[in-house]
Amino acid sequence: MSALALPALNLPALFSPAFTAGMVLSISLIMAIGPQNAHVLRMGLQRQHLWLTVAVCVVADIVLIGLGVLGLAQLGGLSDKLHGALVGAGMLFLAVYGWQAFQRFLHPRTLAIVADEDKSATDKPDAAAVTRRQALLSALAFSWLNPHAWLDTAVLIGTASLAYGQGSTVFGLGAAAGSVVWFLALGAAAFWLGRRLNSLRVWRALDGMVALMMWGTAIALLVSLF
Repeated sequence: MSALALPALNLPALFSPAFTAGMVLSISLIMAIGPQNAHVLRMGLQRQHLWLTVAVCVVADIVLIGLGVLGLAQLGGLSDKLHGALVGAGMLFLAVYGWQAFQRFLHPRTLAIVADEDKSATDKPDAAAVTRRQALLSALAFSWLNPHAWLDTAVLIGTASLAYGQGSTVFGLGAAAGSVVWFLALGAAAFWLGRRLNSLRVWRALDGMVALMMWGTAIALLVSLF
């Protein structure tokens, strides 16, 4: 069997600590509102190709997660020092992201969902129509042309998966599941709640959860080194 063969997966494996940790890390990273999430919210408020946008964002994230987890797994045979350095870097990123989320929790602000030049379009029921092709390309651009998306998924999740050894694939599946759960929930919230979603109370609660989840994952990574 080649070194790249995937481990056998079963139902218990999908409820293992590695799967849960991957899902928690993925959701905590995606929850930090950025261009990709803002785009999903915008499409939801405009009622234009929302679920196509959600599907593209999910697939794009899964591709990046796969590149990170399976790509780093191919390195194999990492020295203890290099393994510790990669996990340490992941912990540092998580600590910094968690601190940023905590600062937003202390000083909450509503999300500027649309730019000034687009505000008049989204405030009206007859907003400029977006074709399916435009919606697809826009979602891909927000997903793959955003450096933070590559950092969060391909690099950070891939690095964190190293702490789980043979369970890295299960960790990656958990991260992919987290992406599916988040974007489906975000799409549903944007569709059903509309502008009520954009409130200080909602964003403060989200940022508080982001900070706790990121710091919790960083502590778990630290424990895995011993």
